[in-house]
Amino acid sequence: MSLAFPPLDQIAPQFTTTNQDGEEVSLADYKGQRVVLYFYPKAMTPGCITQACGIRDSKDAFAEANTVVLGMSPDAAKLLTRFTEKKELNFTLLSDEDHQIAESYGVWALKKFMGKEYVGIHRVTFIIDEEGILRHIMPKVKTKSHHDDVLEIINSL
Repeated sequence: MSLAFPPLDQIAPQFTTTNQDGEEVSLADYKGQRVVLYFYPKAMTPGCITQACGIRDSKDAFAEANTVVLGMSPDAAKLLTRFTEKKELNFTLLSDEDHQIAESYGVWALKKFMGKEYVGIHRVTFIIDEEGILRHIMPKVKTKSHHDDVLEIINSL
C-alpha cells in the first residue's frame, strides 16, 4: 500500500465533505480560485499545529495570490472546531473520517512510527488551479516552512 497520487494536469479528484462548522464543502465550490489542499494526520498535534499556524499567519499572502487553503484530516468535525478555536485558524479545515478523499488522492497508505506499521494519512499538499486541474504535488512537506514553500510554488506557476 504505497502512495499513488492522481495524475498532474488533469481534473483533481472531486469531493464533498464537512468543514469545522459542520457545513458541507465541495472542491467545486472554489472554481475560479486556486486551491491548496493539504492533508495532515491529526489536529492538535505539534507538527500539525506548526503547519496550520504558518498558514494562518500567511492568510494575506494567499489571498493576494487568489488562493484558498483547505486542510484535510481524518478528524471529526467537532475536533476541527476545537482546533480552529484554540489556534485561531482563519481557513477551512475538512473532515475525512472514512478517509475516502485521502484514498482518492493517494495519501492513505502504510506508515511507520517508532517501529510500528499502520495505515494513515501522509502529509502531502496538492495545488489545484482555478479550473480544477491538479498542477503540483508536494510529497515531502516541512511543517515549519510549508506556508512559504507553497507560496513560492504558487507564484512560480
